[in-house]
Amino acid sequence: MPSPLKYNKKFDALTDEEKELLEINKKSIADFVEQSPSVSDVNYATRNAHAKTYAVSKGEFLIDKKVPEELQPFFDKEKYDLIIRFSNAHLKINRGKKDIPAYGFAVKIKDENGDLIANFPLVNFPLFPINSVSTFLKLFTSVNRFFVKKWSSFSLMLQIIKVIPSTFTGSFLKNIFKLWRKRNDFILSFNYHSVGVYRLGDFMIKIKLKPNSVDRNFGKKLKVKDALENYLQNNDFTADVLIQICYDEKNQPINQLNVEWKNSPYLKIGEIKIEKNSLLNPNACENELLSFNPFDSKPFFQPVGKIQKLRDEAYKVSMQTRLKINKLLKYR
Repeated sequence: MPSPLKYNKKFDALTDEEKELLEINKKSIADFVEQSPSVSDVNYATRNAHAKTYAVSKGEFLIDKKVPEELQPFFDKEKYDLIIRFSNAHLKINRGKKDIPAYGFAVKIKDENGDLIANFPLVNFPLFPINSVSTFLKLFTSVNRFFVKKWSSFSLMLQIIKVIPSTFTGSFLKNIFKLWRKRNDFILSFNYHSVGVYRLGDFMIKIKLKPNSVDRNFGKKLKVKDALENYLQNNDFTADVLIQICYDEKNQPINQLNVEWKNSPYLKIGEIKIEKNSLLNPNACENELLSFNPFDSKPFFQPVGKIQKLRDEAYKVSMQTRLKINKLLKYR
């Protein structure tokens, strides 16, 4: 086995132009969150992505006894407590029966004292269509402005067109086809992915959750939220936690998120378990205001990469704006 490539801050570095675009994007995020109650017709400010909560649950992260020796220092306990939020990726809360099959499985890992160890926002698609930071920021800003009526649909379409060429990779097209085939499957039957790269000490990894024995046809006639609640109220759920390690940038690129990693086998490091009847009230103040900013994690579990770096500021401005508004609206 080759030696893993070590983390270096150069992977995260933004240019001056990218920093300027980020400031513009942060303003658009704040504008969107401020107007999100009217955008989604709710009585509170929502997130500017993954706005719709399906469920919030307690869980456990059980460490595998066969974790490779070089990784054992990061897992000094047999199990860790989790808070898990299931969501839909859309910026706007859809009240209809049919949601787009873009799901979130955000995991908050805590120690025995309840202190945060790491946040991992995972999704049911392994790739990200955009490698260019400036292209992504311009698109994300245009989406936010479109929803708050500050930009035309024509301007948004121009930004979308710029993204299309980066989706024509073998990996991306293959996974789009897989998602299309599974578009009507039960939310817990999907694999969930980190998409971007994370630190594991000096190592750099990608994460994948692989559910165990979940019927993809469960709750076929129910709304996603109802099917998920029904399942978790009556069944235990388990998923293997797998990682890939970066050994070289050619086969495991850090800042090219539209291709899958090659020549890095998956290693099982543990299992997520949700016991039946572990659901929490998703509308409770402490749960609605949960943040899964991965940059709140301990330093040796934090994100790596330029696109990942954007999430820190985006999460912070979104959270700050939500807190400010929700103290006045929903939770006064």
